[in-house]
Amino acid sequence: MIVIIQCRDQVGLVSAISGVLTKAGLNIISMDEYVDKAENRFFIRLNVEQPAGQNLLETELKPLLPQDAIITINPTPEKKIVVLVTKEYHCLADILVRNYFKTLGASVQAVVGNHAVLQDICERFGIPFHHISHEQESKQHFEEYVAETIQQYNPDFVVLAKFMRILSPAFVARFAMRLINIHHSFLPAFVGANPYRQAYERGVKLIGATAHFVTNDLDDGPIIAQQTIHVNHTFTAPDMVKAGREIETAVLAKALQLVLNDRVFVYKNKTVVFE
Repeated sequence: MIVIIQCRDQVGLVSAISGVLTKAGLNIISMDEYVDKAENRFFIRLNVEQPAGQNLLETELKPLLPQDAIITINPTPEKKIVVLVTKEYHCLADILVRNYFKTLGASVQAVVGNHAVLQDICERFGIPFHHISHEQESKQHFEEYVAETIQQYNPDFVVLAKFMRILSPAFVARFAMRLINIHHSFLPAFVGANPYRQAYERGVKLIGATAHFVTNDLDDGPIIAQQTIHVNHTFTAPDMVKAGREIETAVLAKALQLVLNDRVFVYKNKTVVFE
């Protein structure tokens, strides 16, 4: 059983939480705890040996914690996800392989694409593919169709695996803090379209990728995971794109592992990540 708590910090929180678990006869296998002193914010993730009545445990914890406490007990062990794609295959292919071999930590319910390019690979893995063209509909209607398609699967998270569309605030609000995007740069550098071209023109010596939650601010949501690789003057913009695909795949896989295992806390526009 996993116990996750986020609240205002105060003296004695770890002792109080441990006391409730001890009273319930529950052994703590592992515990990750962090206090953000600047925000006076407390975060804790506990792996507890035996299951217990979720409602009872939460009832015992609430009176001992600050009123703003957010308590999650025994979240769904295997999450459900829907993946949004455009034309690039590398991140989707990695997700489908991990899903097939049961190492993803989630079950891929469906893939939605604004082009039909990746339908064949989804069918090969037995995953439903929905083609919803953005070219034949207004942006509002396109997003409505996409949202309706997603919602029929009731996913825990929606993964933007190189989904090259800017989403409206209305769409983001429907899936608040459930949209995970992979951006092909080391944010906050090179926001928006063509970041590898921007990096090439700037002559950078490092390129990277960033997985983050989607908010209304373009490529500025809470960051989950990042990595960089070295490049040099011999790299053309296409060379950077080719090199970047591998790191994009790795960063998205790492971010999904963390999120799907309930190791990521979001507070304001930052994250606390227990690796």
